[in-house]
Amino acid sequence: MRSTGSWYDVRSKEGDILQCRLKGKFKIKGFKVTNPIAVGDKVVYAIEDENRNTGMISEILPRENYIIRKSVHKTAHGHLLATNIDQAVLIATLTFPRTSLGFIDRFLVAAESFRIPTVLIFNKLDLLNQEQIDYQQELTQLYESLNYPCVFTSAIDGNGVAEFYDILRGKVSLIAGHSGVGKSTLVNAIAPDLDLRTSKVSTFANKGVHTTTFAEMFEIDAETFIIDSPGIKELGLADMEKEEISHYFPEMLKLINQCRFNNCLHLDEPNCAIKEAVMEEKIAQSRYFSYLSMMDGGDNRK
Repeated sequence: MRSTGSWYDVRSKEGDILQCRLKGKFKIKGFKVTNPIAVGDKVVYAIEDENRNTGMISEILPRENYIIRKSVHKTAHGHLLATNIDQAVLIATLTFPRTSLGFIDRFLVAAESFRIPTVLIFNKLDLLNQEQIDYQQELTQLYESLNYPCVFTSAIDGNGVAEFYDILRGKVSLIAGHSGVGKSTLVNAIAPDLDLRTSKVSTFANKGVHTTTFAEMFEIDAETFIIDSPGIKELGLADMEKEEISHYFPEMLKLINQCRFNNCLHLDEPNCAIKEAVMEEKIAQSRYFSYLSMMDGGDNRK
């Protein structure tokens, strides 16, 4: 349910919470990670001290899926955001702070690599002028055409809050996004008893202040769980080869077999079906630019 570094809050089948430590070292597909165990993991544990309600985790059960990103601090390491989730919910804002399309697309690719359904929540509708509302509608048409549902919300005036709750109902959902996009405020709107910490966005930098330090799972009702993750500043792709990135763009995947070369990277190769589709505006230019950024593998992760 929660990881604080060396201790983990584990929920038993009966619903009790106990603090556990991890026995030994665990690896994930040979990929180095900063956190060997993540919120959402199913584990085998044994009670160590009944009086202190502590235990020892001896096994991490096989994961159905996970979302991972490059570690910001450790080169060549990954950081698990969550495991065993039914869906990912990415909260984005077009202002105060602005979520870039590159960031949105990187998150979608990370989720798509495990076929994790993703919903886009465009929050802070109350702050948008008409031009921004029109742009948000354009983005909605783009992403919904790729089967990513989009919802507009405003925790301030309650707009879309009920729809936000309906999306979460009966599922285990990862809630993600930049700091300051209103993750905690939206969750508080549907589950005020949680009273998650919130903070104002800096008017100087137009960036949010971190209020969630560790990822944590909360039980909204008997069958509804959310994982509130720390605000993500950067999202570097991890555990992914360049050759496979295009497979996680749905609009590219259906055209890949039409390229002249089987190993086409859709960069400079002749007779590339992907580049032709971009020229014919069948693939959005913004999505192709995001793809190029991911292939570049540089620091443009925001």
